[in-house]
Amino acid sequence: MQHQAMGYDRSTLFSPDGRLLQVEYAQKTIRLGSASIGIVCKDGAVIVADRRTKDILITAESSSKIYEVDDHIMASAAGILSDARILIERAQLISQQHRVTYDTAIDVESVIKEIADIKQQFTQYGGTRPFGVAILIAGVSNNKAKVFSSDVTGNYFSYKATAIGENDEKIKEILRKKYDDNLSVEDGIRLALETFKEILGKNFALDRFDVGYVKMDEGKIKKLSGDALKKYIK
Repeated sequence: MQHQAMGYDRSTLFSPDGRLLQVEYAQKTIRLGSASIGIVCKDGAVIVADRRTKDILITAESSSKIYEVDDHIMASAAGILSDARILIERAQLISQQHRVTYDTAIDVESVIKEIADIKQQFTQYGGTRPFGVAILIAGVSNNKAKVFSSDVTGNYFSYKATAIGENDEKIKEILRKKYDDNLSVEDGIRLALETFKEILGKNFALDRFDVGYVKMDEGKIKKLSGDALKKYIK
């Protein structure tokens, strides 16, 4: 029985009790990754990402966790970031192809759907392993702010506010209590940083965070980090 269980453990096959063990392991990998928070605001969308970089020899720019997918769409990830790079590069490609083909900006949901479809394929075919990463996508489409998150299995959902990575459930509990539909982008940044401060305690430091936001009236990603974040936290 032990030998039989190890066979299901090493491939994306259903075990006799209906589980995909490789998928479950990938989900555990995601929860080891540093967290990101995405928030829909009345005037835009926000992502606040924890780099958790401790090595002072690594430059902050090279470890940024806010990725530009298109002018109006940004992403963050938790888990194996090299896996995330492959998926985000694919998202960037389809965004540019959409502009060339239709001369319009791609919808945010179309991007997350493409990423989710690729993830699903890698839970199904032999000789592959699931992507060990959760992707958070935020942006504006049709004058509406949107935040999506996709998991290992290829499912994705739209959220008012959500979190991926380490302590994601604790972060979501705080967001459920404090989120408000009337938050501005500035309020959203403040809420995310205050949430991280509550979760991290003495380990909280502004220099470990990347912030990205897109306002509906601008449609362009803007990024903040370091000293620029001091005004958002008490």
